[in-house]
Amino acid sequence: ADDSATLERPETAPEPSVSVPFPRDPDFVDRGTLLDQISKRCAAPASRVALVGLGGVGKSQLAIEHCYRTAEQSLDTWVFWAHASNTGRLEQSFREIADQVRARGRKDPQADVFKLVYDWLRDAKNGRWLLVLDNADDAATVSPTEGSSGLQQHLSRYLPFSRHGTVLVTSRTKHAAKQIVEDSDIILIEPMHDAAAYALLRKKLRDIDDKDENIATLAIMLDRMPLALVQAAAYIRERAPRCSVRQYLEEYRQSDRRKTSLLNREADHLRRDKAASNSVLVTWQISFEHIQSTRQSAAGLLSLMSFFDRQGIQEALLHQQSSIADDGFEEDVLVLRDYSLITVTRDADTFEMHSLVQLATRTWLENEGQLAKWREQFISSLCAALPTGEYENWEKCQALFPHARAALAQRPESKESRKEWALLLYRAAWYALRRGRAGEAEEMATMSMSVRSEELGEEDVRTVESMGMVGLARLLGGKHKEAEAILRQTLARMEKMFGYGHRHTLSSMNNLATVQASQGKYKEAEVMHRQTLALMEKVEHPDTLSCMSNLAHALENLDRYEEAEVIYQQTLARSEEVFGREHPETLMSMHNLAHVLDNLGRYKEAETIDQQALALMEKVLGHEHPYTLVSMQTLANVLSSQGKYEEAEVINRQALARREKLMGHEHPATLMNMQSLAHVLDRQGKYEEAEAMNRQALARKEKVLGHEHPYTIITMGNLVGVLDRQGKYEEAEVMNRQTLARREKVLGHEHPDTLMSMQSLVLLLARQSKYAEAEAINRQTLARREKVLGHEHLSTLTSVYCLANLLTHQRCYNEALALYKRACTGYEATLGKAHSTTHACHQHYADALASHKQHQLAVPPITPDSSARAYAGKQSKLVRGLAKIGIRSSKSVG
Repeated sequence: ADDSATLERPETAPEPSVSVPFPRDPDFVDRGTLLDQISKRCAAPASRVALVGLGGVGKSQLAIEHCYRTAEQSLDTWVFWAHASNTGRLEQSFREIADQVRARGRKDPQADVFKLVYDWLRDAKNGRWLLVLDNADDAATVSPTEGSSGLQQHLSRYLPFSRHGTVLVTSRTKHAAKQIVEDSDIILIEPMHDAAAYALLRKKLRDIDDKDENIATLAIMLDRMPLALVQAAAYIRERAPRCSVRQYLEEYRQSDRRKTSLLNREADHLRRDKAASNSVLVTWQISFEHIQSTRQSAAGLLSLMSFFDRQGIQEALLHQQSSIADDGFEEDVLVLRDYSLITVTRDADTFEMHSLVQLATRTWLENEGQLAKWREQFISSLCAALPTGEYENWEKCQALFPHARAALAQRPESKESRKEWALLLYRAAWYALRRGRAGEAEEMATMSMSVRSEELGEEDVRTVESMGMVGLARLLGGKHKEAEAILRQTLARMEKMFGYGHRHTLSSMNNLATVQASQGKYKEAEVMHRQTLALMEKVEHPDTLSCMSNLAHALENLDRYEEAEVIYQQTLARSEEVFGREHPETLMSMHNLAHVLDNLGRYKEAETIDQQALALMEKVLGHEHPYTLVSMQTLANVLSSQGKYEEAEVINRQALARREKLMGHEHPATLMNMQSLAHVLDRQGKYEEAEAMNRQALARKEKVLGHEHPYTIITMGNLVGVLDRQGKYEEAEVMNRQTLARREKVLGHEHPDTLMSMQSLVLLLARQSKYAEAEAINRQTLARREKVLGHEHLSTLTSVYCLANLLTHQRCYNEALALYKRACTGYEATLGKAHSTTHACHQHYADALASHKQHQLAVPPITPDSSARAYAGKQSKLVRGLAKIGIRSSKSVG
């Protein structure tokens, strides 16, 4: 009777059901073909599939969605869910499965629940089934080890290979997953793609409205990691409207500490195991602790790698500070790869990590009191590897520079390590400067200078070298006044420490003279460059060629083109001999020569050389290096000089767009590019666009360079010309008078550019029939040009020609005829009899002679309208001729 009481009564067989312990996610975002891949693998008879990836990457969410889709598509399929994080939870899950299927014998306290479920799963009469083993992260839980018993023995034995059943595993480690599935049955789950990450974050924000670009940026900053995206969305939703995506981004960018604070906040997550953390950082730190307890050297490798930039972590950098043997290193790498904490690139000798994993590792290290130790090891390793910024080191510097950029935020605690850090940042700034990255160079050099000043003192040569680097970075960045101030301090300290003729002092002199030239102080720059060059040549200074080029640049801006050309030719020849044809210094020498040839009117030569230089610069330096962009602008100017305006406009627009992107809208180089483009537009008759661009350039130059900088005044002169060509004579006259006043103050009354402004004012007054005033100014201009330029110079002849025209208008025929005769003779000698200007001058001479005989005024007022009468057409041709010869200098386009 007692035995019969213990027998179970037969139960009715249940219908197939779904036991997923999480609701379906209405915000689920399909991740391309990933679910299709899972479904296809799971559809195979007796299939076993594992989803392996970082915690928080969305493995369980994919498994949940697959379960619900399976149930929808196959109503007669059983769906079971087992928590496999430890043996206790696994046993409880199997008991629940036994209850779900009403397995016979399950109520017996002594029953082996794994055997009961196994027997049920094996029986094909029970129908199709899908079993999910979630969070099977510990190999010891799912696989027997030597001497293991009980539950650990059971799981590996009691997962049947049944044609009517499928096992789907989620795990953080390949090692654990491979205790259940074959390696070929593992699907690696990576973070979401950009579009999917954006879509998930957008959905989780619910009705929080923000710019799409902010949401996309946040998704990328969170490494497109689903759990992190859900966390962030929950944080923002809870605090809305006092918190937005933009504000979250601002807080997140503040520091590692603030990032950690935001990502440590756990959010409610209905579709995540209650035993698991809802914080992505805490989730990963559990993995770190497990690695620390099982293989300490692998935890050390992870710790070191967490400080580098997330990509391009070279194996050599990790070996440099490691005493671990090669085979031990390989074992460490395998452990970290197994946890999906690092990946190996195609190069095989470089690694990558997710930035959030790095943050989580550093946070864990800080909690363990190990942060300072590994930070200093990182700095020491990188400093030993990073060379100087010379051209021959660029390839190596390029690979290491992202890590140096990461080091900027890792100020060490010990004094010795801070010295290493300052050296590392100085070298990185050197490379950034050579590659044209002014902002990064200044930031790194400034930090290096500050640390060296604290640790070594202001009089230490290393501190002063960092000061000089700051000055050069500011010069490259267009901060000319700031650059001059710090370079003067640098020179003063070098002279005090080493004396006047030392190589450090000479380099500082060269740098200071360069920044003087950038501010239009060309005469001062010339004097200092000549002094420096003389001393450099005596000691065979390595910067001698640089100083020669800088001297030639100053001479070119002083309109001494022939002298400049000679020096540029010498510099180019020596650069090719010393550095080779493709060295940046050689390429810049080629460009400089092309520039001065353009100013000398040797356009074909200039175009050929600059095209060669530009092609090599794009190859060696890239399309966005400052040298490349200045070469593009020069080529555009040369093309413009030859009347190839459409080509010039295209190149100018490309260069301007790149400069605005890289340097900003107010960098002096950007402003010069605007001026060059405005000139080309003007030449094509696009006056309104040219005027608008000139006005923009002028406003920004006055703000950045000052009202009296030569480049600012050049733009004023260009704007005068554009206003003139639109018939805006009164406005042009006002601007011309301002330009003239500034040139007289800055350049002096006899400078060729000042005289050009005077002649321009003469034409504007004549256009408004203000002949008497125009005549007076023209006579002054002529006298000064005869004195400064000589009687036969083309600009002097322009003044002669204009004065003759003005006198004809006032019927002063005798003097006018004499001046016409002089102008015709001069043009024949300088331009030739066939030149259009010579021909126009002869025609006006003949007309004036005829008018004198008839006592009639045959020459109408100077006007830009050339379409009314044939004679007016001749007059327009004359005006263009005058402009070509004397009103516009070669520097008018910068």
